[in-house]
Amino acid sequence: MTIVDVRTPDPKRFIPGATGDWEVVVGMEVHAQVLSKSKLFSGASTEFGKPQNSNVSLVDAAMPGMLPVINEECVKQAVRTGLGLKAQINKRSVFDRKNYFYPDLPQGYQISQYKDPIVGEGKIVISLGPDRQGQFEDIEIGIERLHLEQDAGKSMHDQHATMSYVDLNRSGVALMEIVSKPDMRSSDEAKAYMTKLRSIVRYLGTCDGNMDEGSMRADVNVSVRRPGGEFGTRCEIKNVNSIRFIGQAIEYEARRQIAILEDGGTIDQETRLFDPNKGETRSMRTKEDAHDYRYFPDPDLLPLEFDDAFIDALRANLTELPDDKKERFVRDLGLSIYDASVLVSEKAIADYFETVAAGRDGKIAANWVINDLLGALNRTGKTIEETPVSPAQLGAIIDLIKAETISGKIAKDLFEIVLTEGGDPAEIVEARGMKQVTDTGAIEKAVDEIIAANPDQVAKVKAKPTLAGWFVGQVMKSTGGKANPQAVQALVKAKLGIEEE
Repeated sequence: MTIVDVRTPDPKRFIPGATGDWEVVVGMEVHAQVLSKSKLFSGASTEFGKPQNSNVSLVDAAMPGMLPVINEECVKQAVRTGLGLKAQINKRSVFDRKNYFYPDLPQGYQISQYKDPIVGEGKIVISLGPDRQGQFEDIEIGIERLHLEQDAGKSMHDQHATMSYVDLNRSGVALMEIVSKPDMRSSDEAKAYMTKLRSIVRYLGTCDGNMDEGSMRADVNVSVRRPGGEFGTRCEIKNVNSIRFIGQAIEYEARRQIAILEDGGTIDQETRLFDPNKGETRSMRTKEDAHDYRYFPDPDLLPLEFDDAFIDALRANLTELPDDKKERFVRDLGLSIYDASVLVSEKAIADYFETVAAGRDGKIAANWVINDLLGALNRTGKTIEETPVSPAQLGAIIDLIKAETISGKIAKDLFEIVLTEGGDPAEIVEARGMKQVTDTGAIEKAVDEIIAANPDQVAKVKAKPTLAGWFVGQVMKSTGGKANPQAVQALVKAKLGIEEE
């Protein structure tokens, strides 16, 4: 791969050192486990959490004479992902043997793709912000390639005092290795890239993106240089399994390299591990180059070939992706870029919102979903899939406000009741006497009582009419928030002799 620098140095991303500014350069190799019922070259299950060595076929265990057979669904999932990355789909690709030896790799080699991957160059657009002016910065990150390969097993070193155990459940599971170009210039950009990539594969249904289960993990390549200078020597931080850890690992590694270079040292090309407990990286091994793996075409597998019709059929059934959905929310529903970005961050959130917004004011629906629903879920540690408030229930609350059956304040109380107890919002309002008071006679009586009890405040309002809001608040308080706010405001102004603007 020929490395091309596509970024103009940006001072706001520079890292200050003792001898001047430095620039960090980041590229990522993300391993995304393909969502499929069986493995890449065998019929063994891919179900997570099964007992050790229970999802293992004779192929996965590399028994003599066992031959791999390609899983068509895994191929389709790779092509779908490539289309989602706006990438070149290669109609001919080759599986290679990548030779290395480790106890959890039964064959003594990994079936991967090297010079002829299934997916070529593509791109992801990340969005940083908002800044203090509420603006977002869109940055295009290049995708070098996506190739299919089989996962290795898992070595467990903490099960016995003197022996290591091997679990082959993961052996042979299909992975998509998605390789970015070295286009990122900060830890924030890297975190935004990983977040966006995970969102895309989840929308497409090609990977579940569960980093805590290991189904999506990143090898992060970090180097530093003087701004705009030649690329430095990179170090690869292996198997980082959290977006937060990606950011921490880059920050630490960049400063480690800067300190070495400023002391007159040189950076060794090596593979490192990130220790989240210490917040630092440590050396694992000298970094291999491609020739160390002795790649050659796998003699048991023919080249993978398909035609335009195969690609077009997959393209025709792609779901609407986050960027397109965000653009539609802004264009058709009048949402702000920020609100639309929050709503499309996860497909489940976007689907929930669209159900609530159907036939209703999009901005009002967005406000309730973002501020009230997502806020409550965040407080209680629940995901959108675990929400106790259904789209129908939230929509019913919004409808009750529009019909002036309840006030905005009562709606907040009603939401909390539905959140904690469940139930039909309209029935709760009826049963608990939460209906908004629209009887002007009753509201007028409450206004008169507040005015009569506060002559000093009346005098202040005469001098400063903007203080009339105090009376509105007192009336709403005295009526338990049930009075129609517009009626209260009009009556207060009329009683105090304040002219309408």
